[in-house]
Order: sequence, then C-alpha cells, then structure tokens
Amino acid sequence: MHSRFSLLLIMVVIFVGVSALTRVVLLLSCLNSVHLSLWQLTAIFGIGAFYDLVAAAYYFIPLVIYLMIVPSKLFYSRWHQHFLYGLLFVTGFCILFNAVSEWFFWEEFGKRFNFIAVDYLVYTHEVIHNILESYPIALLLGIIALLNTLVFYFVVSPSSWFRNAFDRHASLKSTLTTGVLLLLVPLLFFMLLDKQHLSNISHNTFNNELAKNGLYSLFSAFRHNTLEYTEFYKTKDLNTVMAQLDKLEGFNNTHRKQIQSSGSEQHYNIMLIMVESLSAKYMGIYGNPKGLTPHLDALAKKALFFDNLYATGTRTVRGMEAVTLSIPPTPGRSIVKRPDNHNMFSSGFIFQDKGYHNTFIYAGHGYFDNMNAFFSHNGFHIVDRTRFSDDEIHFANVWGVSDEDLFDKALKESDKSYAKQQPFFNFIMTTSNHRPYTYPDGKIDIPSHTGRDGGVKYTDYAINEFLQKARSKPWFDQTLFVIVADHNGGSAGKNTLPLWRYKIPLIVYAPKLIKPQVVHKLASQIDVMPTLMALLHFRYESMFYGHDILDKTFHERAFIGNYQQLGYLEQNRLTLLFPNRHSKTYAVTEQRLDGVTYQETPLNSDDELHAITYYQSAGYFYDNHLYSRHPL
Repeated sequence: MHSRFSLLLIMVVIFVGVSALTRVVLLLSCLNSVHLSLWQLTAIFGIGAFYDLVAAAYYFIPLVIYLMIVPSKLFYSRWHQHFLYGLLFVTGFCILFNAVSEWFFWEEFGKRFNFIAVDYLVYTHEVIHNILESYPIALLLGIIALLNTLVFYFVVSPSSWFRNAFDRHASLKSTLTTGVLLLLVPLLFFMLLDKQHLSNISHNTFNNELAKNGLYSLFSAFRHNTLEYTEFYKTKDLNTVMAQLDKLEGFNNTHRKQIQSSGSEQHYNIMLIMVESLSAKYMGIYGNPKGLTPHLDALAKKALFFDNLYATGTRTVRGMEAVTLSIPPTPGRSIVKRPDNHNMFSSGFIFQDKGYHNTFIYAGHGYFDNMNAFFSHNGFHIVDRTRFSDDEIHFANVWGVSDEDLFDKALKESDKSYAKQQPFFNFIMTTSNHRPYTYPDGKIDIPSHTGRDGGVKYTDYAINEFLQKARSKPWFDQTLFVIVADHNGGSAGKNTLPLWRYKIPLIVYAPKLIKPQVVHKLASQIDVMPTLMALLHFRYESMFYGHDILDKTFHERAFIGNYQQLGYLEQNRLTLLFPNRHSKTYAVTEQRLDGVTYQETPLNSDDELHAITYYQSAGYFYDNHLYSRHPL
C-alpha cells in the first residue's frame, strides 16, 4: 500500500481484530443459546468480518481525507510523527472502549447497538449519570488504557508497520488517487447496503446479532431511525393482534373502515395552528397563576375545548405524525424523520380528495427534521422560510420568523385559496416558543430572551392578533380555527413517562359554526383529525387509529411515549411497555399541574393486551408498507 496509507491499514487491522475478538466474547457469553453448527459458525464469523470491514470503511473516512490532504513536508516532519503516535493511541483507546461498551449493551439487551444506543446519545445527561452509578468506570477505563498501551507498544515497535509509513515519499498524484479509491469504498457500501440484511442467517436471534457489527448497527439505526417492535417488546401472535385490532377499531379484513355521517358534508376551511411546546401547565385555564395565556384562556371559553388530551411524544415531528397520520407512536424516531414515509394514509390526501388546497406553513426551514419531504409527499404544498420575501420578515431567530410574520403569511396563503374559490387546509407550525425565546420587543410585558414564560406569552399574543386580523376576511365565518400543541414544554426524559407533561390543549374555534363546550373525555393527539372530519361530516375510508372524540361511543384512552417506552392510558391506569420485553401497570393516584403520583399495581391483562395490540400492529403496518394509500 502507498506508504502513508499503511497507517490506515494498521488501524483497520486493529479495528477488525478487536471486532472479531468482541464477537468471540459475545458468543461465549450466550453459548447455550446459539445454534453452533459448522455452517452457522462460518456464517457468523464470515458475514461478521464483512460487516466489520464495512464499519471500518465508515469509521476511518476522516483519516483517509486527512492523509490525502496533509502536505508531504508536514507529514514526514518529526513532530507530525509524534502527532500520529497520539492519534493512533487515541484511536486504539476508542476502539477498545467501544468493545467494552458493546459488552455491557449486549449484557442488558442481548443485541448489538441499535436505536436504543442512539437514544442514549440523545439523553446524554441521564445516561452518563446512570453509567457512573452502575459501573466501576475508573477501573474499566484503567483496564482499557492498559490494554491499549500494550497494543500501542506492539504497533510502534521498531520493526512495525507504523515505522514503514515514513520510509518513502510519494507523489501528490499517487496520494490523491489512493485516497479517492479508498473513499469510493464506503460510498459503494452506502449505495448498495441498506440494513444489515446479510446478517439474517438463522431463525436464532443470537446468531443474527453476532453476525453484525455494533458500530455499523448504530449507524444503520441512526440512518433509519427505527427500533423494531417485535425484536424488543412484548408481542402476541400476529393473527391474535390483528383480530383484536379489528375488534377495537371496527376494521374490515383489510384493516380499513368506512366512515359514514348522517349529516351533509361541509367543506369549511381548516386553519390548524400547531403551537411549539404549549403544555397545558402553562395555561391559566388549567390552573397556571402566571397569566401567560390570557387570550387562549378566553378563547377556550368561547370554543370547543378538549381539556383532557395527551400528546403522543416529546418532539415536534411526533406531534405532526400523530395529527397527520392518526397513528400511535412507534418506537424509535417519528415516521416524519424516517426514509419510508411517502404516500402514506395521510389526512392530507383525504382533504385533497375533497377538493381542498393543503399547505404546510412553517416559520423555519422545512428541510429540518425532514418536514418538507414528509408533508410534500403526503398531500401538502410547502411554504417555509424560503418562501418569505424580505419585506415579510420583521423578526427572526435561528428557528424561524416570528409567529406574527408566520401568521401574516398564513393569511396571504388563505386569501389566495379563497380567490380561487377553493377550500383550504393550512397546517401552521410555530417556533417562537422555543429556545432562545426571542421575539419582537414591545409586544408583551416579558422581555425577549428571558425564558420559556416569555415565549409562551408572546405566542398567546400573536395568536390573538392573528384571529383579530382574520375576522376581517371574507372566509372567516366558514373557517375552523384549530389550536393544538405539538408536544409538552420539555423532554419527558429517558426512564419514565411523566403523564402530566404530556397533557396539551385542543381548541376548535368557529363562532358561527360551533357552540362553546368543554369536553372532559380522555383523548389522544391521534384523535384530532378524526374529530375535525366528523365536524365536517366527511365520509371516507380510514386506517386511522384515532376516533371522533364527540361520538357517544368514543373509547377513552391515550397513547404516550418517548423513543423507547410506550405507554397506554385507560381509566387512570398507565401500562408501560419496555424494550426488554417487560411491561408494568401503574395506578394514577393523583395528577397535579406540576406532577403525577403513580402506584405500581398488578399487571392488568386487558390493558396490556390493548397496548400490545395497538403498538405491535402500528409497527407491523409501517414495517410492511401497509400504512399507505396503496399497500405493496
């Protein structure tokens, strides 16, 4: 190999060698559970070695680029050789540290790194403290350092390959050519390999996991944003699950249902405002004494107000998923952020089929969190920050234009649809109630950039201004204004699902169309769209898990979750499904504005069956491309 790239060869050998040794150790730890035929062992180590090389190709991309561009004069200098000594030592330490981490992850889950590990990278504060409390970190780091020192000594010994890297100089052309060829290898892997399907060598889960590489599994999980339900959670026989789902949801044998209505279909406009992080706890109507939402509190008394509604997750894209697709939260990232999310059974297509002009209107850049790609392929046109002219932006921060500018843009888009005599459905996503909580000066009595309270109060102010301007529009009397939060105002954390944080408001305001009413029924974010469609007396085919909250037969329940834990709430009982195939039921003994009291109770078999039915079927539909307009 080209002399300077022999450094890469050394590190790849260390990487693959440690990976193979890790595979042996993991195999020995579950020897009684592995299928040990000659063919299976050959496949485990053969396929495993291939994925080790694939992982190495990704892992060392930065090193290849560096070796390509560093000038020869610098590369062959004495101080740079010492720098490379240090780089080799650090790289070896990281490789060994990863191997030890894999062992502990395997011990807990019996799996290679997956989306749970990605989740751990998201919740670094909680995870670091948990690790410090659970393991002898100082001892482990010491052992890793000792092993790494021994490897390092062998590699840099006088007769080693490392010395050979500095034996001869190479031309720039030769260096660049070698580097480009090496960079083509991971690119080829990226294009040809998707998930680690080659590792499916057996019906034995342990065999399949051993044939994987942990780091590549982590990369694949991050790329696909999924956590397979059937691999990690309690399951039932699929036929049992589907039969139970059809019973609960009234689906036919294709898992769909025909929604009927006794009234004549109405094509009122829909102005849906999804408010960033508007937890119920911030609103005076729920008991907050700070006076942060005077306008929304007053509006709730003049509207159809659902005061017992729960968000499905803790991120904006999870709220968008729940409202748009009416599906329980599947483990891993929201479907909005996953690659296979086009042409789904979306409310956007239902409105589109009814003749509506649908627009997703976002204050920021919609490429963030894959929003534009999701909405544009599920029945919506896109108006994000790139569609705002300079004179339409009076204030903006890193997240987007101010809520006032956003709402003014929504008014213009609504006017365009009205001029074409076309009903419109505008899905508006705000951003002002988000760190850094900056907004135009002089609007409210809380200075900009001072915290969440100011963000909440400014959003409340901007919504009121928007409604006042909308009153003068000719389409106002034929429009339903829907205000709902995307999620709670703060992460729910990794280890628990604090129920009180998931409660959010849902307000439907149309003074000429809807009588004021407070609805206390326990409901979910996935029920928003079926309820709106019922108000419009829509008739349509449905795969929605949500229902019309106002229907007398409405079954009260809610779904809450984070990246790992899945919750099902019914009659003050919260059933949790964990990614170690365990489940628990808690009695909700007290809910307050700032907390909830749980008491673990014997597992409720009916609640567990319902939870498994909903979550397992939702995962199955997505994994098999069945939750789409035209299933494969």
